[in-house]
Amino acid sequence: MSNESIQIDHIPDLRDPFLIVGFDGWGNALDISRGMVDYLVKKLDAQPFGKINPDLFYRFDENRPIVDIREGLLMGVEPPGGTLYAVHNKSEGRDIILLKAIEPNLRWFHFIDAILNLCHGAGVRSIISLGGMYDNVLHTDTVISGLASSEELRSRLIEKKVGVIDYKGPGAIHSTLMQEARKRGFECISLWCHCPYYLQGTTHFGLLSHLGSFLASWGGFDLDTEELETTWKELSKQIQGVIDDNPELQNMVNDLRKAKFKGSWDNARKHDKVIHLEDFLKSR
Repeated sequence: MSNESIQIDHIPDLRDPFLIVGFDGWGNALDISRGMVDYLVKKLDAQPFGKINPDLFYRFDENRPIVDIREGLLMGVEPPGGTLYAVHNKSEGRDIILLKAIEPNLRWFHFIDAILNLCHGAGVRSIISLGGMYDNVLHTDTVISGLASSEELRSRLIEKKVGVIDYKGPGAIHSTLMQEARKRGFECISLWCHCPYYLQGTTHFGLLSHLGSFLASWGGFDLDTEELETTWKELSKQIQGVIDDNPELQNMVNDLRKAKFKGSWDNARKHDKVIHLEDFLKSR
């Protein structure tokens, strides 16, 4: 089965599923959004069942296709887009649909309408979108904030120690998705991991582990995060080594630590030069 927006191989038979969405792009700091869905696909044995039509939603001059050329032969061209996956929960909980996609360049409302139509057909009642934002936090912190489509869901987030978001400014597709989904009766939450700005370019496996545990608790499924925790333990040692060897990084971290102690994150002095830690890690 297919339509103009989504090529669907089959509609999977799922038990009261919910949707988890991860986008690559503007709201994917430290690869939290896309990386979390990738990890869920791997660990939950998710099976693909649909693909987004890239020609409708992406500017190829901004999100260029990936070309595979070997010894002068063109092996394939992979356009930007997104994939839908189905997860059959091995416990007694609800099944899951996963969407991993690049944030669309074009036709956001058309894109969202197609996703919500699919959700309606598959029996989805609730949607969780994932994001990552750069902030004045330490790499040792695991801060998650969120927003909800109803007061009841907001209260549940607060009970789970998720901070509530106060913000007015440019937005990613997550908020538009929630707005349109709420109009059509879906329950929605959007979870945002706060990422240290001085770790740009590095995947934060510690935040991924924390977010994964939260999603498993919220959604009622089992998720092994040991791989993420082990990777982060080793990477955090390397990061601390880089910090210890670099006075500028030490000043950054000390300023943030003082601001955290005083409870004044917003007033923390942000250094003009951003250090890309992956450059240091590659050389170690």
